[in-house]
Amino acid sequence: MSRSGRGGPLGRAGVPGRRRSLGGAAAAAVLASTLTACGGGPGDPSVLTWYINPDSGGQAEIAQRCTEAADGAYSIEVAQLPRESSQQREQLIRRLAANDESIDLMSLDPPYIPEFAEAGFLAPVPEDVAERVTEDVVESAVEGSTWDGEVVAVPFWANTQLLWYRQSVAEEAGLDFSQPVTWEQLVEASAATDTLLGAQGIRAEALTVWVNALIESAGGSIITDKAEDPENIELGLASEAAVSAAEVIQLVAESGVAGPAFSTAGEDASVVGFESDDGGFMVNWPFVWPRALSAVEAGTLDPSVPEDYGWTIYPRVNPDEPAAPPYGGINLGIGAFSPAPELAFEAAECIVSDENQAYYFITNGNPASSIPVYDDPAVLEVFPQAPVIRESLEMAAPRPQTVYYNEISGSIQRTYHPPSSVTPGVTGEQAAELIRAVLAGEQLL
Repeated sequence: MSRSGRGGPLGRAGVPGRRRSLGGAAAAAVLASTLTACGGGPGDPSVLTWYINPDSGGQAEIAQRCTEAADGAYSIEVAQLPRESSQQREQLIRRLAANDESIDLMSLDPPYIPEFAEAGFLAPVPEDVAERVTEDVVESAVEGSTWDGEVVAVPFWANTQLLWYRQSVAEEAGLDFSQPVTWEQLVEASAATDTLLGAQGIRAEALTVWVNALIESAGGSIITDKAEDPENIELGLASEAAVSAAEVIQLVAESGVAGPAFSTAGEDASVVGFESDDGGFMVNWPFVWPRALSAVEAGTLDPSVPEDYGWTIYPRVNPDEPAAPPYGGINLGIGAFSPAPELAFEAAECIVSDENQAYYFITNGNPASSIPVYDDPAVLEVFPQAPVIRESLEMAAPRPQTVYYNEISGSIQRTYHPPSSVTPGVTGEQAAELIRAVLAGEQLL
């Protein structure tokens, strides 16, 4: 899946309090895709299956931890989904449409949660559970777990993009990152220092992430009225905010500071440029940090490179308007056809305990949705960016929450790509026309 729904290589120890604390030291990452159930057998409702997105073994380890902590009440087996989030969605929807009882828990990319909830594929979250799992959780993760005014999933880990910069380049350009900076300032600084400005121009979900963040940062939204009838959905793609967003895309693309391969650059390609001698500035997810440290350890990156890294909040579109950074991550859905939803919710609360979120942050690089985790000394030792990540998550804006997200994202990717073709006042209207035609069944993506 895209990094909007995953972290890089590298997540904490425990914070006692509202969530149940789990005992025991962290074991080595479990590499097997399926765990051995404790005392269960075929058809045993106490054996829960958790469909997970690929990671570095963290979810399997958490499943083992919670199995041990349950003391026989339940056990958790994990089943791995495909890497791409769109393929994960497709596989889960096909199985749930067939009333598949084997899906007890599932790791869901937030943009697809409304579709699953509206289709009746998610078991209703009990009110007391909803209260517990949203207490002391960053607002963007709560919003990403909510549909039609109700919490329909359990917040697990939350992701956001930071503005990364090379301190030496920022000093040369005279940029003061103790103050907010704009995209225009970054383009000017990159041009003046002959360095790269990394952004994601590839025709993929990463492009939708960028377009949405720019429009939200300019004070608008891709969808301004969700509406149940697709014909009545109101879009903000022709708004003043959307025009401002298109101006940023045009500026970055035409300036040349994003590099010659900008139209094919995803998150990983952006990092390669940032790590090079031409690196200057970049917007990207926190996986950037553990990736650099791992490369240093492997001897493929000079230690002076990450030593030169700086990080701050996502750039602004307008100087006087706060940025709305991207929000991603994974939340937990409970299958509507699970024979043991009560046990599944109990397991979900164990999975998202502060202790497990911290472990996942430290070992797999996936930031927590729980606010107290960001004060954990073990987290701060591994991720000095943690305070900025937390601040960014409090400011972050989810992508459009709609049951038609797949169609809307696909339409945006088609019309806003390549970035060099984006025309303010035109591209947004073209995207809106395509979305309406797709929702009306008049055109296929």
